Amino acid sequence: MPQPTLSRRDALRGSVALAAYSLASRPLKAFGLEPGAAETVVPFLDIQPVGKMLYWQKLTGWVTPNADLYEVSHYGRPKLDAATWKLEVTGFLKSPKTFTLEDLKKHRTKSIYATLECGGNGSSPGFSGAVGNIKWTGTPLGPLLRECGLGKRSKEVVFYGADEKVEKISDKEYPQHFARSLTLDHALQDEVLLCWAMNDEPLNDVHGFPVRLIVPGWFGVAWVKWLSRIELLDRRFMGKWMASSYVTLRGDAVSDGSTNWKQTSVCNLAIKSITARTVRRSDGSHRITGAAWSDGTPLSKVEVRIDSGPWLPATLERKPSGAKFTWSLWHYDWHDATPGEHTIVSRAMDTDGRLQPDSEEPVIKNKKTYYEANHQWVRRIRIA
Repeated sequence: MPQPTLSRRDALRGSVALAAYSLASRPLKAFGLEPGAAETVVPFLDIQPVGKMLYWQKLTGWVTPNADLYEVSHYGRPKLDAATWKLEVTGFLKSPKTFTLEDLKKHRTKSIYATLECGGNGSSPGFSGAVGNIKWTGTPLGPLLRECGLGKRSKEVVFYGADEKVEKISDKEYPQHFARSLTLDHALQDEVLLCWAMNDEPLNDVHGFPVRLIVPGWFGVAWVKWLSRIELLDRRFMGKWMASSYVTLRGDAVSDGSTNWKQTSVCNLAIKSITARTVRRSDGSHRITGAAWSDGTPLSKVEVRIDSGPWLPATLERKPSGAKFTWSLWHYDWHDATPGEHTIVSRAMDTDGRLQPDSEEPVIKNKKTYYEANHQWVRRIRIA
C-alpha cells in the first residue's frame, strides 16, 4: 500500500511552541531515572496483562511510542490507497468540495499533543492500558468547513469512516459506515484536526491511514479513523455509535426514593489518574509515579493514599505550554515504607472541582455499563 511521506515542512510547521521540549526522549527525573542512580523497580502484585497497549509499569516517557498505542476497530480495518483516497465534504454547505490528501496538506499544518483513551479503558484491572499520549499532525478542520461555505441551517457535523458493515435497523438490514458527530461549534475549534501523522510518522492502517479525525479531550470513539466523508446536517445525528452503542447507563436517586435511569453518549474524557510504577531509590526511599488527565480542564492536584492512611499530595510535573489536552506525570516520594504488603491508590482533581471517585461512590456504583470507568484502582505492592 502506498504510504505518504511526511515532509520536513509538515513536521515542523505549526509546532513551534512545542519544539523545545524533545519530550519523547528526555530523561524523566520524576520516574527515578537520573543517570547513574541505583534504582530497582518494585513490581506490583496485581500484574497488568501484557498486550497491544500501554504497559504502565514500563512507562518511562511523556510521549507514547506508536507501537504501544492501543487499537480498536468496529467494522474491520479497510485497506486504502493514498493516491486515490478522497474526502467528500457535503451537506448544508454553499460549495461542497472533495479533497485529496495533497489538497489537505496544502492547507495550514498544525501539530498538537493530545491523550487518546478508549471509552472502556479502566473497566477492569486488566484493561487499563488503552490510552496514550501522542503528537498528532494535520490540518485544522474549521477552515476547510468555512471554505465550503457554511449554511444557515448547518448545525451538526457527521464524520464517516471507510469501514462499513450491514446493520439491522427497524427489522431491516442496511449497509452502514462507522460514524460519529460533533456540533458545528465544536468542529470549528482550532484543535480539531484532520490528521495524517502521529509522532512525526505517517499514520498506518491500524490508526486510520491515510486520515483520521482528532478530537482532543474526547474519548477515542469520537476520533473517527479512515475518514471518507464529512456531512453537515441541520439536526442531531443519531447513528448507532452515538445513540445506542457507546452509551453510558447511570442511575441517580430522586427525592421520592426511586431511581432515575439516564443514558448519555460517551463524549468528553473523565477526570482520571493511575499509579504506574514504584522505584526503590539509592537512598532507600521509594518513588511512586503515575499519570493523570482530564478533558482539557487543568488539573488542580493529585493525591496518593498508602494503605488506610490519609490522602497525601503528589507532585505534578510541568507540562509544556499549549499541551492542554495531554496527561500530566506525577510522583510521590515514600520515605517510611515498611517491609510487607501495602496498597497504593491515587486520585486526581481538576480546577472545576471534579474529583476522581472511588468504586463505592454512586457515580460509579450506579453505572451499569463499562464505559467512562474513571474510578480509583488500588494497586498492591510488597516491600522487601
